Amino acid sequence: MKDDLLRWAEEELAALQRALPEEVRLAAQRCLLSLEMRPGQDPDDEDLIGDELGLFEGACLLDDPGSEDLPRIRLFLENVWEWVERDEQDYRDEVATTYLHELGHYLGWDEDDVAQRGLE
Repeated sequence: MKDDLLRWAEEELAALQRALPEEVRLAAQRCLLSLEMRPGQDPDDEDLIGDELGLFEGACLLDDPGSEDLPRIRLFLENVWEWVERDEQDYRDEVATTYLHELGHYLGWDEDDVAQRGLE
């Protein structure tokens, strides 16, 4: 199942990247993407609850990042799978939505901006 979750996520994200407006796509390419099964693989994860679907870390596009603030989007695939009650199409949809939500934070949108765009 782990391989399926990773493959499905990669397929959805590749399709989503192709569909993004060029300006957003180019910005997204400057943000690292980490596909992980669950939180807890990073030394700084002690502050996480453990049920997160995704997380944006680092400096947003509007900030001048330092080396320790390089932007990264982390998606937690098993958490997404459980959130959608193990349905493949819902999983694919939620991977895309979660990625766009976190990408919104990278682009400098706060929670209200993200919600206004239907990405909560």
